[in-house]
Amino acid sequence: MRVAMIGTGYVGLVSGACFSEFGFEVVCVDKDAGKIERLKKGEIPIFEPGLDDLVKSNVADKRLSFTTDLPAAVKGADVVFIAVGTPSRRGDGHADLTYVFAAAEEIATAMDGYTLVVTKSTVPVGTGRKVAEVMRKARPDGDFDVASNPEFLREGSAINDFMRPDRVVIGAETDKAQGILKRLYRPLYLLETPILFTKLETAELIKYAANSFLAVKITFINEIADLCEKVGGDVSDVARGIGLDGRIGRKFLHPSPGYGGSCFPKDTLALVRTAQDAGAPMRIVETVVAVNDARKKAMAGRVKAAAGDSLKGKTVAVLGLTFKPNTDDMRDSASLDLVPGLLADGATLRVYDPEGMEEAKKLLTSDKIVWCENAYDSMKGADALVILTEWNEFRSLNLDQVKSLLRQPVIVDLRNIYSPAEMTAAGFRYTCLGRPSTAA
Repeated sequence: MRVAMIGTGYVGLVSGACFSEFGFEVVCVDKDAGKIERLKKGEIPIFEPGLDDLVKSNVADKRLSFTTDLPAAVKGADVVFIAVGTPSRRGDGHADLTYVFAAAEEIATAMDGYTLVVTKSTVPVGTGRKVAEVMRKARPDGDFDVASNPEFLREGSAINDFMRPDRVVIGAETDKAQGILKRLYRPLYLLETPILFTKLETAELIKYAANSFLAVKITFINEIADLCEKVGGDVSDVARGIGLDGRIGRKFLHPSPGYGGSCFPKDTLALVRTAQDAGAPMRIVETVVAVNDARKKAMAGRVKAAAGDSLKGKTVAVLGLTFKPNTDDMRDSASLDLVPGLLADGATLRVYDPEGMEEAKKLLTSDKIVWCENAYDSMKGADALVILTEWNEFRSLNLDQVKSLLRQPVIVDLRNIYSPAEMTAAGFRYTCLGRPSTAA
């Protein structure tokens, strides 16, 4: 079976590489000629563990290729995936579907015989029907079906999520479309992966509902952490106590500076707008969006308080810039609020991230930011150390070395990766989330 993947962003590239690993012939298409040339040379434009090896091996086996020629890729393809960007539209928060509809029109013009077109991009409810309308208008005599196959890939573990998913959701309403997608996902059938077939609208809504529910869990535990700080509780124990309840589960109950990344911020906002337009407002999700935005903006104040209520003339070391570990993705990262907030309070920053430095430099520009070579380099002469992203290499720092490099033994741990008792014993003034702060 031949697969065309339109878009070589995070979703398109990972999905294309994984489908080729399943044994299918996959061609990935992008209008960015520079990106395609880099991919042909084996240069991966994103950081995702294991992706470079997966792409390299399947290109070598001639199952995976890259091109800017959409018509050539679509002609003869059994299934064409649309995996282009759907960013939040400026002004109203709705998902911008410009690229989706442009791709649909081009596919309709180029397809040769029956073609199954599948939206892989995260799109609002009703988009599949509109894609079909766009295609029918461009090609009245076209023979095609439109299906929805939302992705549930976590950055940093995307390959495993694709190869060993909790479930596969497919919105396909004809026997022919369902048959093609069953063949495509046959390797997962053999692993007894649950495959859920639904209407188009249902599949589209499942994606938004899943991400919004996880965002609710994150925001809930963050507010519980704030309450713990006021009443003397320990959020780690609270999370463990409720997470052991099988109805709740332990995942996504880790206090943080707020959720970020390519999915949760735009998907919660898009669901809010869709629900409002449909006359069925989702007050819980509306509140989650507002609370999360406010939380990220408030983190600079926590650092300021820990450093003695003033950052003027002080240096702050920041470890981690990406929204989560094992990615170079800076989209809606807490650092995009924290760093400007610290600078506005008069601090000079020494920052380090294992993979996100190049992306961060494009978004955070100031002559008061020093880009450091490693974690310990960032600490030299700093009045406070902030742990913002929970990269593994930050979990086992040499605390004696840390203390010797800092001007003041102040650590603000916004991921709770250390224990208060350990930090007190090491002689630090330690501030964390939802647990008692300690003084040296």
